[in-house]
Amino acid sequence: MPATMPTPASDEGPAQRWLRWLPGLAVLRSYQAAWLPRDLAAGLALTAMLVPVGIAYAEASGVPGVYGLYATIVPLLAYAIFGPSRILVLGPDSALAAPILAVVLSVSGGDPMRAVAAASLMAIIAGLFCIVLGLLRLGFITELLSKPIRYGYMNGIALTVLVSQLPKLFAIPIEDAGPLQELWRLAQAVADGQANGYAFAVGAASLAAILLLKRFDRVPGILIAVILATLAVSLLRLDVQGVKVLGEIPQGLPTFTWPWLSNADWATIVLGGCAVAMISFADTSVLSRTYAARTHTRVDPNQEMVGLGMANLAAGFFQGFPISSSASRTPVAEAAGARTQLTGVIGAAAVALLLVFAPNLLRYLPSSALAAVVIAAALGLFEFKDLRRIYRIQQWEFWLSMLCFAAVAVFGAIPGIGLAVVIAVIEFLWDGWRPHFAVLGRVPNLRGYHDLKRYPHAALIDGLVLFRWDAPLFFANAELFQQRLLEAVQASPTPVRRVVVAAEPVTSVDVTSADMLRELSQHLAKEGAALHFAEMKDPVRDKLKRFELTEILGDDHFHPTVESAVDNYLGL
Repeated sequence: MPATMPTPASDEGPAQRWLRWLPGLAVLRSYQAAWLPRDLAAGLALTAMLVPVGIAYAEASGVPGVYGLYATIVPLLAYAIFGPSRILVLGPDSALAAPILAVVLSVSGGDPMRAVAAASLMAIIAGLFCIVLGLLRLGFITELLSKPIRYGYMNGIALTVLVSQLPKLFAIPIEDAGPLQELWRLAQAVADGQANGYAFAVGAASLAAILLLKRFDRVPGILIAVILATLAVSLLRLDVQGVKVLGEIPQGLPTFTWPWLSNADWATIVLGGCAVAMISFADTSVLSRTYAARTHTRVDPNQEMVGLGMANLAAGFFQGFPISSSASRTPVAEAAGARTQLTGVIGAAAVALLLVFAPNLLRYLPSSALAAVVIAAALGLFEFKDLRRIYRIQQWEFWLSMLCFAAVAVFGAIPGIGLAVVIAVIEFLWDGWRPHFAVLGRVPNLRGYHDLKRYPHAALIDGLVLFRWDAPLFFANAELFQQRLLEAVQASPTPVRRVVVAAEPVTSVDVTSADMLRELSQHLAKEGAALHFAEMKDPVRDKLKRFELTEILGDDHFHPTVESAVDNYLGL
């Protein structure tokens, strides 16, 4: 497997700099003929999943099924050029279906062409969002979402997708009104006898086949289930009995189109595009790192974001909709022996040939079978096992996950994801806003200085307060730092002549906290005490120097270790 280690910028020539942003061309230059048979076989095997899954996820996203094939062909080609991972397979994804559907339903007014245009615009916005963040080297941004929060919103999305497909399984039209209301209305409709038994039988049988065959890695369960369902509808003429089918799809390839909507809610479209971009990159980055670890390579997250953005941009301009990496199709490519992204190119070419030469093969594909494909994928999105572990070891993070889940389930995908991001920011700020701190003392027969709360019998040094702050100093916690330190001074059993801040955990300061330290130093001086620091990192000390604080305190107020600060105080 070719490596993707980035070349240091200082050593790059003009051609190398271009190739760094076009990793697919770099692989092509070193492509080995021995890889071709495996890439070809893997591409053909992958096609068996690309077609039914692409159509199913398109229907789940609120657009006609053929646009799922458009959103499969072009992004695979784009990612083969711009994507850093040599194994990832991109395309329509079940995790994106709920947010796309939420936007499409709100702006399309039931018009399929407006739905396609809205979905394409979302893809363009998602693509631009990813490209800009990648070029700004902000590929780490999705790491701000903690694991419990990701579990919460993904479980909510899984429930939303699952509930949205149940009406199709029963062939009952239900207006979108949020997962809980949809489920209630569906139950009422089924109780009233509105379900189509033939459609349900086809869909339930397809779902059972997919789930049963899923345990066999090399068996294309989705393809088998879809083929059997299509044959059953065609031979038994179940379409006459009310089983909805895909019908005729346009012959030919997607064309370049500039999507546009008049009188549209652009705020909803832009917000939706950014939301799916975040979900897409969060999933892609995790999957990319997983396969990079397996192949002992390294993938640049910023280039990953650019590659994903270019794939979404291509999808939007060629009648597609937002796409992501696939945790189901990528293993198929790997198991089939894929070596490079030529596998995806061959898969895209095979889908294109199907659209050009044999589009009517899909006309009897039943909607309930497509719903079964999406439901099976949604079931795979749920995460329960690790949540049980989180509940056992950190209950507040478990309930945080449940809050995100409830937000998506009650308010829908887009508002729920927005709330998840807000909660993530609050969680991040809270950890820094109210961090752990400690007053330190000397413990007999234990090296160093330790927290008095853990060692109540630790000895204090007369006139000295050792204070440790376990977080960066910034505007949100500067006042609390000052308050806690002064409380420690007041609690000292002897008059305080010196305060030493054990600053090793302090990784940064800002202007607000630097001004606070200046005021604190002056206040302590009036009380007859001096403010000193120990173990402060050089970059943080450089900042204090830039903020003109070092000149006020003096270089002799900074000590390399807590022990040397204590020795200095004792005159040793």
